[in-house]
Amino acid sequence: MKKVLVFGGGTGMSYLLKGLKQYPLDITAVVSVCDDGGSTGILRDEFNMLAVGDIRKVLVALSKTEGDFEKLLNYRFSSLGTLNQHTVGNILLAAATNLTGSVSNGISILSEILNLSGKVMPFTEEAINLFGEMEDGEIIKGEHFITESPKKIKRVYYEKEPKISKELLHEISKADIIVLSMGSLFTSVIPTLLSQEIRDAIDKSKAKIVYSCNLFTQPGETDDFKVSDHLKALNNYLGKRKVEYVIANTRPISGVLANKYANEEQKDPVTLDKEEVKKICKEAIADDLVIIENGVFRHDYFKLGYLIFSLTFEYSYKEDII
Repeated sequence: MKKVLVFGGGTGMSYLLKGLKQYPLDITAVVSVCDDGGSTGILRDEFNMLAVGDIRKVLVALSKTEGDFEKLLNYRFSSLGTLNQHTVGNILLAAATNLTGSVSNGISILSEILNLSGKVMPFTEEAINLFGEMEDGEIIKGEHFITESPKKIKRVYYEKEPKISKELLHEISKADIIVLSMGSLFTSVIPTLLSQEIRDAIDKSKAKIVYSCNLFTQPGETDDFKVSDHLKALNNYLGKRKVEYVIANTRPISGVLANKYANEEQKDPVTLDKEEVKKICKEAIADDLVIIENGVFRHDYFKLGYLIFSLTFEYSYKEDII
């Protein structure tokens, strides 16, 4: 069975994993842990622990017990008391972490309960803070403050080199495919690459390096970004090895919902600029990847999973742009 290692966090990563688990793959998800807003931020401050929100989403995505149990873990309390804003899954992860002494051990407990189709690992066991240097030179501390800033991001970094487990480095060495997930580029995906040990391990790896590109730009992070801009940003944070394959949507996105995204959320469809992408990576796997779910544009996770699964073979289902 081929091994797929996925880096990222948030909703984008959870959708990608929902697709991958439909296929016979050995999946490991490496999750960003620098979120410091909402329920995650409250628990992080109170218990001096890692951000658990993205980990919760990934656990739910890989679980074989979806449905009501998924609704339970994602249930968010709304009250005037101390439980306000908290999700059930975040509280369970905090409890499991305190009980076992580490987030990784806490994940193991919940993984057994949820009957996962893969393995979930935190990027690091340290409670780390993400910093953003903006184009005007301002330094912003904290993932959610960086996200909320209207200023353009120049770079993101940690205040110190994060500690990476030997187990994670071993997982990288065994991977057949390394996937950089769609999601918040500078605050979810790139933060999982901000380690010299991880970059060195990727450089030594023989795995194919794949990026699943976002459907829409994100205000303050990727305004006006095309597919090539996403690739260039990721390559800036990788080592000697760069992204070799990019999966991108080709379906035109328009209509009332698209207008709502543009006017109310300042989000625009990411354009596949083929000629520029040709100069950057080996192949573009281009397809109609858009679905609408509960009034929101999402990736067709089943098709996305198939496209990545196909890369484990000598051939792949793709539009060759070279």
